[in-house]
Amino acid sequence: MMPVAVVLGSLTIPGRPEQVSRARKFVAALAGLEGPEGSEGPVAETAGLLTSELVTNAVLHTSSGREGGRVTVVVVDLPDGLLVEVVDDGSPDGGPEVSGDRYAAEGHGLFLVEQLAARWGFLQDATGTTVWFQIGGEGDPAPADGHS
Repeated sequence: MMPVAVVLGSLTIPGRPEQVSRARKFVAALAGLEGPEGSEGPVAETAGLLTSELVTNAVLHTSSGREGGRVTVVVVDLPDGLLVEVVDDGSPDGGPEVSGDRYAAEGHGLFLVEQLAARWGFLQDATGTTVWFQIGGEGDPAPADGHS
């Protein structure tokens, strides 16, 4: 049987800063890796963190942050991990860029995505930009303590 991708859910929110935590909680819950005593598992925690970074970028740097703007988050279960897509309303300034200055006061969101995701990228079209990341695949490095 061929492995399949399954859309676990999607959420469209207003492009407002106070909505970032809603997106983070939504993705962490769908990652479904609750640890003992209700603590999040590492995949859920990382997925939530990276989602909050990307949604924040969408709100601050794209048309999604304007009046009436929206951000859509899609979570997909893949045979080799979890895929999260953050879709914004686009920007006249071009695509996302990883900050090269690690001492800058801001601009570390994509750097975190680059460091913590197994893969990431973005697609642009006339309607906006989709920034995506994948985590939790079997090819990902094991945690430092050797436990998975």
